Amino acid sequence: MKSILTFALLFLAFSCSEKQELSHTETATIVAQSFFSKDESALKKYTTSEGYASLVTVLNMIPEFNKEIKVDILDEAIEGDIAWVKYKTSFDGKMGVFKLVKENGQWKVTSKGVREKGPF
Repeated sequence: MKSILTFALLFLAFSCSEKQELSHTETATIVAQSFFSKDESALKKYTTSEGYASLVTVLNMIPEFNKEIKVDILDEAIEGDIAWVKYKTSFDGKMGVFKLVKENGQWKVTSKGVREKGPF
């Protein structure tokens, strides 16, 4: 009986400590916030290598913004392992679109192809 109880408690502890997957909109929000606050470690964690490279090239062109970045999700679409998220930030109020792909079970922002068009 003790071994069953011990096993159950260990199972509960491990299942609660596992990292939960973020949704595509949660990932897009984190990437937008980390981009405008210039948090490169978060950008690297939530983007593909191509997405990170394209965001970092633009990162140094934006001015410093010392306030918290608010992100509003305006629209979203999922097509299998590809998602699109349209958002607006408090940084400049302009709309942007992220393309996300599922990589190892985690949504990550990636770069769009040159002639690739999303659903909006």
